[in-house]
Amino acid sequence: MDPEEGRQTAAVSHVDDRLRAILGAAQKMNSVRDREALLDLIVQEAIRLMDADRASIFLLDRQTNELWSKVALGSDEVLRFDARLGIAGAVIQTGETINVADVQTDPRFYATMDAQTGYRTRNLLAMPLRNAEGEIFGVFEVLNKRAGPFTEADVELLGVMAGQAAAALETAEMVRALRRDRDSLAEQNSLLWKDVEGRFSTRNILGTGEKIRAVVRLIDQISDSAPDVLITGESGTGKELVAKAIHYASPRARRAFVALNCAALPDTLLESELFGIEKGVATGVERRAGKFELAHGGTLFLDEVGDLSLPAQAKVLRALQERVIERVGGRTPIRVDVRILAATNKDLDAEIRKGSFRADLYYRLNVIHIQVPPLRERGEDIEILATHVLVKHCRDLGRNPLNLTPAARARLRAYAWPGNVRELENEMKRIVISSRHTTIGEEDLSEPIRRGTGGRGAMGARATLSLKAAVGDLERSLIVEALERSGHNQQQAARLLGLSRQGLINKMKRYAVKPS
Repeated sequence: MDPEEGRQTAAVSHVDDRLRAILGAAQKMNSVRDREALLDLIVQEAIRLMDADRASIFLLDRQTNELWSKVALGSDEVLRFDARLGIAGAVIQTGETINVADVQTDPRFYATMDAQTGYRTRNLLAMPLRNAEGEIFGVFEVLNKRAGPFTEADVELLGVMAGQAAAALETAEMVRALRRDRDSLAEQNSLLWKDVEGRFSTRNILGTGEKIRAVVRLIDQISDSAPDVLITGESGTGKELVAKAIHYASPRARRAFVALNCAALPDTLLESELFGIEKGVATGVERRAGKFELAHGGTLFLDEVGDLSLPAQAKVLRALQERVIERVGGRTPIRVDVRILAATNKDLDAEIRKGSFRADLYYRLNVIHIQVPPLRERGEDIEILATHVLVKHCRDLGRNPLNLTPAARARLRAYAWPGNVRELENEMKRIVISSRHTTIGEEDLSEPIRRGTGGRGAMGARATLSLKAAVGDLERSLIVEALERSGHNQQQAARLLGLSRQGLINKMKRYAVKPS
């Protein structure tokens, strides 16, 4: 081999070595996701590959228009300066690579940098770092080549390294932003859960009477376990609030709370709502998960469970016994982990004797029984509840607080509240909406409450009726009044009564109230 061929072979071998070194450096850079560690790695590899004494990455802070860099490898100290200064500033302004053999003779050189760091720069090579959109976000500098000035080969090599470094830094910044967003979302999620759990905790079951305190104590006793619970009580006593307090005090609190009003759906729809339906069962039907599946890992609240038909009761019983369901039109068993909370305003013992409710389903549901007392048995709590609801609705509607006169408070205590807490809440909401002054007297109360006497209130006029008939009579009156106030708009009337539209329609049918 002649000398020229030898030199060419050596040159090719040197290029190959540098290419392999660049590939190795690129692999290392692409494996690091922490920005600080990546900056140190890029500097280390640049010093090694460029045979330089020092290297720096300057990143552009667009908000302050400053360049910043770590003072030294492994250091946490940061150096900041105006992005219009120095050779690095010139690279930012022009977007061009700058190679200076003697910085002491270059007017662009920012000597303050050496003064601050105690380092003496002889020569340097600087080029821009660009993101995927071509925008300059920093400067890559190598300082003081150990043997002579930086060459065109060095410029080419640093260009390849700058491209790899820019891509790795952009990826690291994306990962950093994602982690920051993830942490922020986790913090927000935690705060939201605390808010939800707070809003549905036992602290929101207001009252100081012994009967309501007994309910709160029982919820606390079962908070660490997961038995099925039967919640009974008259309409409007707050059975769903009790159910949510049970759920959010339990180990299932971070999983779904799924509610279904069994009285609001006909049998033809109830099965698909509970168990789901497969695609193609009927024209245009898509696959849909039922309430049991949606509540997997959490709690299923079956409201008005006493209104289930006997065929529906049989299907619910089977699901509760086996914790396995099948979608309508499906053949694949689906195992579900669900806690059941059931509520009813009916006397299920009486319904069993009549043959309209299955005894085996009753015993399956009635592992723990919570009886929610009616408001007429909570005389000491009426003022507390009324004041709480007034404050809430004033806040929601942006009104100044309202105050109840002693006479109004006496009327509230004297009334029997057959509609229970729901009726009290509707009364207070009506007052907030309709009252034009800040002091609420007995003249501002609705007529049935003003008529109440001797602790019997509106029930006095119905003394000859059974409790069930009296409640039905009042419910019918409230429905008629709500329809009249809403101009017979069923959606608005349902909202006034605290019902779903279908729930209102069912009650209108029950009490033979005809739509206008």
